[in-house]
Amino acid sequence: MFSLPKNSKIVKGKTFGTKKNLVLNIYRWNRDNRKNPSINTYHLNKSKMGPMVLDAIINIKNNIDPTLTFRRSCREGICGSCSMNINGTNTLACLTPIDKKEFNIYPLPHMSVIKDLVVDLEPFFEQYKSIKPYVVTDKKPKKEHIQLPEDRKKLDGLYECILCACCSTSCPSYWWNSDKFLGPAILLQAYRFIVDSRDKNKKERLKQLNDAFKLYRCHTIMNCTKTCPKGLNPAKAISEIKKLQVSN
Repeated sequence: MFSLPKNSKIVKGKTFGTKKNLVLNIYRWNRDNRKNPSINTYHLNKSKMGPMVLDAIINIKNNIDPTLTFRRSCREGICGSCSMNINGTNTLACLTPIDKKEFNIYPLPHMSVIKDLVVDLEPFFEQYKSIKPYVVTDKKPKKEHIQLPEDRKKLDGLYECILCACCSTSCPSYWWNSDKFLGPAILLQAYRFIVDSRDKNKKERLKQLNDAFKLYRCHTIMNCTKTCPKGLNPAKAISEIKKLQVSN
């Protein structure tokens, strides 16, 4: 009979405050205390904080529970640090308005949790490094790279990716094959350099991606496009790479 591994079952945690106009249920886990993960409930007064979920989390950290651990930086949807699962959707806390009375907040799914809402993104960024995320040229240019406006336009919808990992951690193929499948975020970045007119490494990039797992584990479920907090379309970028594999 199937049973959960020891200390893996999520239990009810502590409750902070009494009933107010905002409730945050937040996943808590600390590997050092060897206890089960838990859900702490925080009752807050919405009028005493900023308009975004990240403001509420910072309010908890500063005024209620200093042990709460999470990542954040720019607070403007640029750095991607505050990516987490909010009410069942991977998104950025700094871009999520407090438009509901209650929020359930978890770390990004299917990632190793370091503590509370912080996950281990090192494997994700190792995959990013593997695609050579920079322009490769055959010789060092003596001046700036020249790029026509129409060539520059091809990068729209690609360069805006902030590597928050929301799309990759919403992808079932990435959940089960994250050691081999590059995932939507990394493949979108790969396509960004494949179509860059200044890059001279297109054939080598396509050759590297022509793999049953690296690229073709994508089954176009579209979770990645649905969840991207920047409104990008990783699924389309992946399909374009597949087309280029056939034509080359």
